[in-house]
Amino acid sequence: MSNTDFVLAVEDLTVSFDGFKAIDKLTLYVDRGELRVIIGPNGAGKTTLLDLICGKTRASGGSIKFKNQEMSGLQEHRIVRAGIGRKFQTPSIYENLSVFKNLEVSFPKGRSVFGALAFKCDDAVRSRVQEVVEEIGLAGQLNAEAGLLSHGQKQWLEIGMLLMQDPELLMLDEPIAGMSVRERELTAELLQRIAQNRSLIVIEHDMEFVKRIAHKVTVMHQGKILAEGSMDKVQNDPRVIDVYLGH
Repeated sequence: MSNTDFVLAVEDLTVSFDGFKAIDKLTLYVDRGELRVIIGPNGAGKTTLLDLICGKTRASGGSIKFKNQEMSGLQEHRIVRAGIGRKFQTPSIYENLSVFKNLEVSFPKGRSVFGALAFKCDDAVRSRVQEVVEEIGLAGQLNAEAGLLSHGQKQWLEIGMLLMQDPELLMLDEPIAGMSVRERELTAELLQRIAQNRSLIVIEHDMEFVKRIAHKVTVMHQGKILAEGSMDKVQNDPRVIDVYLGH
């Protein structure tokens, strides 16, 4: 399979902090329309890997190709523009704005301050907001103040803000932390819907949730990939049981 077939091709990626290799010659390939879940013990390098892909951290070596274009060394906003969206653990929404406004300001045209001033809420934006709000299950909350939403709804709104930019690769760090059982179920459905026309990388600890959503699971340990494959395969891998699932 040539690189062109993958939406993301990470090869020999390495990053060192004070001589400690947080990511150590890591190679990872993600297909188009794939929902990949990354699991592993704390300190395995999972969040650092996402930081490298989105340009928040610079790699010491190796390559990150997105749709065959080298991303390492690019500024974060250039990586976003290329089509990679990243959601961090804590939701960063505009609490005092409505759900509609949160989505509206996330539309790509309004990125710069100048653009935001000159930017009129036209039909294209309205219809995009409508599509996204239905996808994230908040259609009934369009005029609600974002700060009044439940914890789970805030997480979905933030995913919606990323979807406004129509990324081809979406990366989520522990999206169900702190959610109720029902919110977790709805989030599983949401992620499955989203993955129908884009790729997702999700970091998660909840094994039941992982089992529910993952097309493929990557297990990280000490900055390397320990195992990869279906949930059944990695769950029964003695090395994975030893370093992670056994605890």
